[in-house]
Parts: sequence; C-alpha cells; structure tokens
Amino acid sequence: MAELYPPIEPYEHGTLDVGDGNRLYWEACGNPAGKPALVLHGGPGSGAGAFWRRLFDPAAYRIVLFDQRGCGRSTPDAADPQTSLAANTTPHLIADIELLRQRLGVERWLIVGGSWGVTLALAYAEQQPSRVSELVLFSVTHTTRSEVEWITRHMGRVFPEEWARFRDAVPERERDGNLAEAYARMLADSDPSVRERAAREWCRWEDVHVSTRPGSKPDARYEDPHFRLRFARLVTHYWRHAGFLEDGVLLRDAGKLAGIPGVLVHGRLDISSPPDVPWRLAQVWPDAELVLIGEEGHGLSGGGTMEAVLTATDRFRPV
Repeated sequence: MAELYPPIEPYEHGTLDVGDGNRLYWEACGNPAGKPALVLHGGPGSGAGAFWRRLFDPAAYRIVLFDQRGCGRSTPDAADPQTSLAANTTPHLIADIELLRQRLGVERWLIVGGSWGVTLALAYAEQQPSRVSELVLFSVTHTTRSEVEWITRHMGRVFPEEWARFRDAVPERERDGNLAEAYARMLADSDPSVRERAAREWCRWEDVHVSTRPGSKPDARYEDPHFRLRFARLVTHYWRHAGFLEDGVLLRDAGKLAGIPGVLVHGRLDISSPPDVPWRLAQVWPDAELVLIGEEGHGLSGGGTMEAVLTATDRFRPV
C-alpha cells in the first residue's frame, strides 16, 4: 500500500485580499520550480490541513493550498455569528482561485479536490478549462438539490434513529421542509444556545452519514465548538443554495472538460455521495478514469482511496 509523502512545511505563505472584506490564507510547498498543483478542500468549511501537502511528490510539484472564505486561517471567520456569508458563494470562490493563480504567476495547474472540493474543482474547470492541466478528484459530489436532499432526508432510510434525532432538532413546523435551510436559520439565531445545539446536531449527523466504512470513528474536529459552528454555518449556507449552481449544470457542461485528463476516485460504500454520481460524470467526460474502491466510504480514511489518489498524482508528475 502506498504511503503519504513525508510531512513538509511551506516555503512561502501569505494572505490574499479578494475583496468584500475577505483575506484568504495561502501557502506553497514542495519545489518552487515544480509543476503547479492546487488543493481544493472539502466541507465547505474544513480548511486546508497539512495532510493535503503529503498527497504530492514534493520534489516534482509546487503545491498550493488555501483556506476558502470564512474558514481555516482566512478571515473573517464564519464561526463568528456576526460574519456575513452574503459574499461567500461558489462564483466568489472561483474568482478567488483565479486571483490566487494570477498572484502566484501560474499558467495552468493540476487540481486535487475532495468532496465539496470536487464540486468547486468542476465548477472552476468548466469555467476556466485552459487553466487546468489535470483533475484528481475523490469522494465525488456535484452538490445538486437532489444530492442535498439525499443526505439530509432520504438517508434516514439507512440510519433511521440517527436521522430522526437530526430532524427533530429543528422546530416542528420546519421538519418537512428544507432541513439545511432550517439548520442555517438556527445557526443564525440570536440565542447562543440555539446556535450551539444546531452546530452540534448538524456535525453529529455528518459523522453518521460518512460512517459506512468498517472501523469508522467520529471526527475529532467536531469536538471543538469553534470549528463546529464554522463548519455547520458554511455547509448549511452552501447546501441550502445547492452550491450556488444551476441545478445539474456540472454534468451538463462536462463536455467543457474534454482534453483535460482526470481521475475520479470513489468508495463503493460512500453513501453520502453514492457511486452513481461519479459514474454519470465519467460517462460524459471521455478523458476521465473512474476508480471505484470496494469496502471504502467517504473521504481519504481508507488506505485504498488514498493509494489511488497518490497513484494519480504520481502519474501526472512531470517526466
């Protein structure tokens, strides 16, 4: 089984003023003269942790990470209930990526994205195909209305007791509606106890619907109340708006990816984002290879998924 590359530290980092009062933290690691590679983290709201650096050969790649608006080391922090999310949308994030590319003098870059980062990577690549050399995507999502409905409602058929608790945390009059929207309203409540309960219950459900892989453990990040609130605010903000994308547009516009090599890595037990999502994408993106990993679920916790991602980044190394 492949192993992550050894830990490394950035050789350069900074903040980028992207307007609307937002400053994004970014960093570059590896070889300053190497092939540019960009990481798009998940969530939305997870931040770009150090482990992402280790998915690339540091001798071959110039590895760029950044924390998306409102999370990680970027400011203002979405964990602050006073932080407006009005200027935190997918079009804003796509524009941020372009500003960062120009700031760093990158012509084209390989993009690695996971989960929500896949949605963002596809949206960016379909708008800016000339700026993308390859795509390596795992835990594939499109953040469509049906996908959000699947996670927040229909997965109650798989985890009925846990979902009932998730649903019953919202006011009774809202339980038959858009649950992401109901949670977003609670997370904006003036009462801190309401916000805290909503953040805790949202993150509890997040732990449940990604727990299909044998041996899955709760995500330790959710023990931090600051992270819980930030994460829950950003996820519900994006999900209530179906990723701020025209519904189904990423699949319909996949023809714009023609000529961009891609690898789609997905666990067969990923119930959060069922395997038909990457399968449908692979049918309309002729340059994509679909790699389904048996007995693995969402994310990189399984060794097989991680190995497939490492194999892909190694394959695209400069000769």
